[in-house]
Amino acid sequence: QGICRGQRMDLLMQKTTELGVAAIRPITCERSVVRLDDARRRKRLDHWRQIAISACEQCGRVVIPEIAAPASLDVAIDAVPDDTTRLLLDPRAQRNLGETIDAASGIALLIGPEGGLTDAERSAASAAGFVPAGIGPRVLRTETAPLAALSILQYLAGDLG
Repeated sequence: QGICRGQRMDLLMQKTTELGVAAIRPITCERSVVRLDDARRRKRLDHWRQIAISACEQCGRVVIPEIAAPASLDVAIDAVPDDTTRLLLDPRAQRNLGETIDAASGIALLIGPEGGLTDAERSAASAAGFVPAGIGPRVLRTETAPLAALSILQYLAGDLG
């Protein structure tokens, strides 16, 4: 997930935890508005982990998701296990999310920052096995897109509704 500015990332941490994600890997991309130095990165990471813990308490979730330290796109891509379905949320995708999932052990969903991923970043993700997938005709904000995508994936997996 591309790092969002302001409290948008806090909202994203809270809501994706409530929706059941196993891990969140904040990424810095070329178009990322937020740039964190080492001290701020550590502070944000601790803050996001506290948000995830609170969200788990609120929704009755026992397992706290892994919140990785903010990293570059390349580092985040390398951290995805080989047996994972890799999806790149892309409003220009030819196929929708439901047409791209399979019975892999997990799903890694790559969502860019405000302004989206650059063509070079899309190419790097594609080379790493990420398949473009869309969630409809609208371009959603970077903090809204993961909530919509996770809700769709949970519905398709029978975990929602």
